Amino acid sequence: MHNTPANQIDLLWEVDEISRVIGRTRRQTFHMLKNGQLPAKKVGGRWVAERSALVRFFLEPAE
Repeated sequence: MHNTPANQIDLLWEVDEISRVIGRTRRQTFHMLKNGQLPAKKVGGRWVAERSALVRFFLEPAE
């Protein structure tokens, strides 16, 4: 994105876009989304996630 204000939310729509960001296949990503393993939700039948939430999720120490 170009000249994105700091307070603007960077949303990722659809499984394919989310999978590219997290470096997983579409199938792996869909499985993680469906099982609630990623910080995302379904809106109008489409998966949506905030890029910064995904980054924070993967940077957190494992439990």
